[in-house]
Amino acid sequence: MSHQDSDGLGDLTLWRSFVAVHRAGSVSAAARSLGTAQPTVTGHLQALERALGEVLFERGARGVVPTPRADDLAGRLAAPFDALGAVLATAHDGGAARDGVAAERPVRLGGPAEFLAHVALPALGPDVAAGVRVHVTPGVTTDLLDLLRSGRLDLVVATSRPPGRRLVAELLGDEELVLVAAPGVVDGAAVERDGPAALDPVPLLAYATDLPITRRYWRHVFGQRLEREPALVSPDLRSLRSAACAGAGVTALPRYLCERELADGRLVLLLDPPDPPVSTTYLVRRPASDDGSPGRAHPARVRRALLAATGTWR
Repeated sequence: MSHQDSDGLGDLTLWRSFVAVHRAGSVSAAARSLGTAQPTVTGHLQALERALGEVLFERGARGVVPTPRADDLAGRLAAPFDALGAVLATAHDGGAARDGVAAERPVRLGGPAEFLAHVALPALGPDVAAGVRVHVTPGVTTDLLDLLRSGRLDLVVATSRPPGRRLVAELLGDEELVLVAAPGVVDGAAVERDGPAALDPVPLLAYATDLPITRRYWRHVFGQRLEREPALVSPDLRSLRSAACAGAGVTALPRYLCERELADGRLVLLLDPPDPPVSTTYLVRRPASDDGSPGRAHPARVRRALLAATGTWR
């Protein structure tokens, strides 16, 4: 690009910025992921567009939209850039391998804290023991998907399917939601007989002030909109489980998170509807992080382990 006889390698920095912008959906997010200034990335894009003689992104108030030509270029460039990054990471750590697993940079995995603790990390135990490195980032889906788009995460366990076609979402499974409390807090027979009215005197324990999980349960099982203030709010379902075990009130939880407590009697199931509500979970990645991406075997290995771990849900 720089001159007629160039092989293009002198423009790798420009193309790296282009791939980062295509993944992130905005120049500012790409600059953060690259650790550089926004004007620098803008300059790289402008240089590429001048050299190609065409626009690569349409600018808008909320980011950039790639042209069909940009999508085609990014589709061909993303995997080679990932492969090059993996090779350079291996070069920095001496190319060490353990138990036949070639060294790669860590797989960056995001998801809800309780899912990571109870499902993901136990499932990844054998791979980590074999030499796969994993860095975990807990958080809420919207924030984690932004990190995925900007290239700062490789995989995200999401509680909703991301819009658009910029990310690939696979179904992990449907988590059954259950309504639970400690023994003696609520009369289960009264709940079956009187419905939600039997729960009016009982404190509600919720993940957030708008009661997203409990409200879903109310709507699906009782056919009513939940209009109550929670007595306790904590953005970690494990803490709600602990509070419920201590007799603080009633809460809705994924069944996998309270199986042990239901089995040993610390919690009781207040209802057992024939069609229980579910929370659908997805495993989301960028297209360039697919199994066939050269040089990045470990994200695919983590992906397979997570899909296998949730196979009984699907």
